[in-house]
Amino acid sequence: MDEFNYLAVLISIILGLGITQLLSGLGRWIEQRSAFRAYGPAMAWAGVILLIHIQTWWSMFGLRHHTDWTFLQFCVVLLQPIVLYLLATVALPGAASSEIDLRSNYFAQKNWFFTFLLLLLGISVVKDVTLNGTLPDPMNLGFHAILFLVSLLAIATKNEIYHRLVAYSSTAVIAIYITLLFSRLE
Repeated sequence: MDEFNYLAVLISIILGLGITQLLSGLGRWIEQRSAFRAYGPAMAWAGVILLIHIQTWWSMFGLRHHTDWTFLQFCVVLLQPIVLYLLATVALPGAASSEIDLRSNYFAQKNWFFTFLLLLLGISVVKDVTLNGTLPDPMNLGFHAILFLVSLLAIATKNEIYHRLVAYSSTAVIAIYITLLFSRLE
């Protein structure tokens, strides 16, 4: 087993836990849909976070070419799935949560959610610097910057219209981001 395959096991486990968390939340919602009040932004963000989990796993394949791993590099890479898992835990109410109103849960968790999203964006940039010694390419960095600003504003406001607009437009932006930058396994 080479270095990448060895290190990828822990990355894959954590990504799998995050995906399980999201799918469990969705399953709970489906199972209890008569009691759970749906809320579009919460569902949109859960879908986006699921998509980011999958994109992260997909893009990690590119790390197979990286050699001479250091513990710091691995820790920075590992932070990405860890923060994604934390995002998954606040995206939808957990099994132990007494909250079944997705709107109430969304606004109760929004500061944590968007703080984790900011952290994820920062880690993504630091990962490139740590592994390659350079910032991400300009298009990639531009997508990061847009989502970073949107997230900062989302923390600062409780405006319902803003949160709906951000959730739905971010879904489209993330889909475009993945299509433009990660459509092929490299």
